[in-house]
Amino acid sequence: MNVDMNIGIENNDREAIAKGLSKLLADSYTLYLKTHNFHWNVTGPMFSSLHLMFETQYTELAVAVDDIAERIRALGLKAPGSYAQFSKLTTIKEEEGNPKAEQMILQLIRDHELVIRTAREVFQLADEAGDEPTADLLTQRMQLHEKTNWMLRATIE
Repeated sequence: MNVDMNIGIENNDREAIAKGLSKLLADSYTLYLKTHNFHWNVTGPMFSSLHLMFETQYTELAVAVDDIAERIRALGLKAPGSYAQFSKLTTIKEEEGNPKAEQMILQLIRDHELVIRTAREVFQLADEAGDEPTADLLTQRMQLHEKTNWMLRATIE
């Protein structure tokens, strides 16, 4: 059964927002996977502090991907959920090698900034459409990624 949705957001706006959120979901999931990889494989004098920092970050990202996907569903669209879909949508570059700890940090700084920019793009759509729940979610995401970015930068400065 197909039931029309009327939540006060035009269908084309809901679709555009969900498309942007799908990109944010792909970026966030890829960043989650990369951060988890770095947690497992970091070595060197900063091992203990980075191992714990990365664990905190990937744990938060695991919650975030669920929140983002559920918002897409609340807008009435399907959330992407496969590596194939994520790889087509993400702007985050996967790491297949074994970079040194400082290179891991530099990659994560760049990647968190990419996620922030993606969230800002979607925020604009949500704000224009009067989609407060999505705007709230995006504000929280940007705030957290900006804080994480600051912490990563402080580690290498």
